[in-house]
Amino acid sequence: MTASDGRTVFSSTAPSTPRLRLQTGAAAELLDGGWWPRSTDPAAELPGLVLAIDALHGPITRLMLHDSDWDSHPLRLAIAGRLVRVGYFASQPMGLLTGISGSAGARVDLVVIPPDTPPDTAETAMTLAALKGNQIRAQDLVSTANGPSRPTSGFRTAETAPEDVWETDGGHVVVNTTT
Repeated sequence: MTASDGRTVFSSTAPSTPRLRLQTGAAAELLDGGWWPRSTDPAAELPGLVLAIDALHGPITRLMLHDSDWDSHPLRLAIAGRLVRVGYFASQPMGLLTGISGSAGARVDLVVIPPDTPPDTAETAMTLAALKGNQIRAQDLVSTANGPSRPTSGFRTAETAPEDVWETDGGHVVVNTTT
């Protein structure tokens, strides 16, 4: 059960245990790990994740998510006696969650595996995301874990939504139409 004052969500149920793989040790180059939520309801999924990240990286104070990845958009979640600010941005890459920890602003980047992803693909994607030296972008990780012959699940890829991966200088992805 959750309650809301319009912008802040207070949950009366215990946080779920997240399906999560985190890189340990030195700072990650691209991703810190992978998370496979059970739904796209942030009030149900984010509290357990925040508590798990807290244990390794200190208290999370802010989360940044892609806006179309989630069913609702609460701006604050009451977690473990504190408020965690949540922002939803079209500019945040699809399938990427960024957590900010503590006053120093340490950053944690996780690939978010879509809830409907088959278990073997989700496990592979989370494992790849947590590998040291991983250079696969969040939005490409599920399709990489699927392999070249299996269809992708969940979030759109660069091939199905090129406008989501436009270059930062304002250009767009060039599609070669010659055969």
